[in-house]
This record gives sequence, C-alpha cells and structure tokens, in this order.
Amino acid sequence: MSDTWRPSAAPGALQLRARLNAALRAFFAGRDVLEVETPILSQAGNTEPNIASFHVEFTGHADAGPRRRWLRTSPEYPLKRLLAAGVGDCYELGRVFRDGEAGGRHNPEFTMLEWYRVGWDHLQLADEVVEVVQLALALVGRSATPVHTSYRDLFRDHLGLDPMRAPVEQLRAALAIDIDPSGLERDDWLDLLITHRIQPAFADDSIVVLHGYPASQAMLARVSEDGEADPAQVAERFEVFLGPLEVANGYHELQDAHEQAGRFENDRARRQARGDVDPGVDHNLLDALRHGLPACAGVALGVDRLLMTMLGTGRIADVLAFDFARA
Repeated sequence: MSDTWRPSAAPGALQLRARLNAALRAFFAGRDVLEVETPILSQAGNTEPNIASFHVEFTGHADAGPRRRWLRTSPEYPLKRLLAAGVGDCYELGRVFRDGEAGGRHNPEFTMLEWYRVGWDHLQLADEVVEVVQLALALVGRSATPVHTSYRDLFRDHLGLDPMRAPVEQLRAALAIDIDPSGLERDDWLDLLITHRIQPAFADDSIVVLHGYPASQAMLARVSEDGEADPAQVAERFEVFLGPLEVANGYHELQDAHEQAGRFENDRARRQARGDVDPGVDHNLLDALRHGLPACAGVALGVDRLLMTMLGTGRIADVLAFDFARA
C-alpha cells in the first residue's frame, strides 16, 4: 500500500501555519486593514510572460460571460477593483495557482498574503513588510536584520557591474555557468544573476529589501526618474528576501489605464512570439483604473516560503498538509 495518503507536513508545521495565520489577521485587524475574499476564477489570466495560468471550462447553463475561466495567480486585479470602488486598505489571505511550478520550493497551489495601503508609496509599504516578517520570526524565537539596497547597488557590490548599462555579453559572462541562451532577453539574464549569483550570498539572519528595479521590470508598478540610472527611469517596486529566499514583491501601483493596457499588449506579444497561451486581458481591471484607482502601494507575500524559512527547510512540501504529489 502506498503511503502517499499521509500528509507531507509534520503536525508541528501545520500548527505553526495556524498560529501564523492568526497572527497575520490580528496584525491587520489592529491596523484597520479590512480582510476580503475575491474570486479564484476570473475571465482573464495573468499576461506576465514568465507566469503560466491554469484554466478551466464552465459547463453549466448561465449567461455570465466566457466559459473559459482562469485560476488566479494572485488576487491583485480584484483587490484593485475594490480599491477603485472605495473599500480602502484591504488584504486577502488565500490560495493562488501557477502552472509549471512544482517541486523543491514551488507548488502549483500555494498561499499568498496580498495587501494594499492607500496613500502609501512602495518604500513605506516595504517597511511594513519587514514588520510582518519580524512578527512571523518572533513566533519561532528569531529575528533578522533589515538591509535596504537599490538594484543598481546590489549588482555593483556583488558582481562589480552596472545592471542598467552592462551589455548582455557582460551579464552572460558574470553568470559563469553554461546555459542555453536561446530565447533569453536582457531581463532574463539579470534575473538569473540574482537567483544564481546574488541571492545565495544573502545571510540567513537578514531581511534584504531591494528597490529601484529597471523600468523594463515595472510590471504593474509606476516608473519614475532616477538621475543615476541610464536609461533614466526605474520601476517603483521592491522585493523582500528573508535570507536567500524571496518572500515578497510589491509596487507603487500604476494608476494609468492607458499605460496598463499597453503593458498588457506588450506582454501578450511576447507570449505570442514564444507560442504561449494567450490569457486575454482583464477589462474589468482596466475599467476600474479608468474609474480611478487611488494612489496606493500593494504587495504579495508568499506565506509558504515564509513558513519554510521559519522552520529552516528548503522543501515547500514540509509546510503543506499535502503537496502536489500527494494532492
């Protein structure tokens, strides 16, 4: 008889997850941030080229739009619609889904904490993310030292190169590993340098807050002028690493519907060039932006990864009741 019926996580990990969830809810309740629930199925998927969305077909009888629905990769779009409707500061703690990510640190179904602060910028929100991470670490008797650095300074300090100006050949040489370069764009090389050369050097007892990303990596964030950069724009986004593991990604949110529509179309063109599935465009989000998204900052935090670091494990299965292989 197979033992795959058994949980992949030990009872202590499940108990710690319950304690963490309760602590997170208490944290936001104490700051008057509203907990909400939004749809898991939507009419459009995520256009970001490096993220694959699951989809399902609705077979019932209802006049409710397209039959193809996409499992959310984050609750970002409906949360922004709530913000545009005047809900104010809000968060969601729930499951999200990403195709093509299974094993080691990834599971196709995982838990995300996403929240938005009206009137804040990305750097203010990054400070609150550090508070949340410290809150989690305190549950296991630990703490960590925050380290704030820009994207440009990070590459200078670790690799001695300027990520805004270095040619692709220099980025490829700095990677120092054999890899098939076909289909890789400049930002792909930068991502590989972070994951393979820079992240592994982050101290286990550090919380690295990285900001000032290239404008080409803005995603759904604003871009702003940077006198040091060439080109002279950077994305107003940040990532947070607990030790060598990325745990959060946040933006000073883009409010311009026209600009956002253009970014969606650029993403779709890149996906089409690679032969990827077209997830469509979330027109409800664009309509919400046209109505008026308040100035705000938002962040998505991977709860499972946070738990992994709290328990000192490199396997996401160790913090899931049943991982993908046992689901």
